Amino acid sequence: MSESLHHISRRRRAMPKLESYPSKRLVIRLLDKLLIIIAIVGPLMALPQLIAVYGTHDADNISVISWSSWALMNLLWLAYGIVHKEKPIIITYILWFIVNGMMAIAPIIFR
Repeated sequence: MSESLHHISRRRRAMPKLESYPSKRLVIRLLDKLLIIIAIVGPLMALPQLIAVYGTHDADNISVISWSSWALMNLLWLAYGIVHKEKPIIITYILWFIVNGMMAIAPIIFR
């Protein structure tokens, strides 16, 4: 069996009542595709904040601990996505890690 399909096959055997993947229903297939778009658009919505902080070099109100913690949580979600080969999770949390990491280091850079 292909390495990329192992998770789907195990899921199908363990949970026979779950929706098959890819789904036979159009709405669910569209939702699956929409999640790829959302995985990219969500982190892009944080760009205005990044531009504001890096454009003005003002990171006085940025909490290094909060943003670093979120970046750490992103790495855990990324590991989960990689283990389960879930492309939307992988894309989302790579992008969120970049955003949160950049916000975490801003106060250090702009002291």
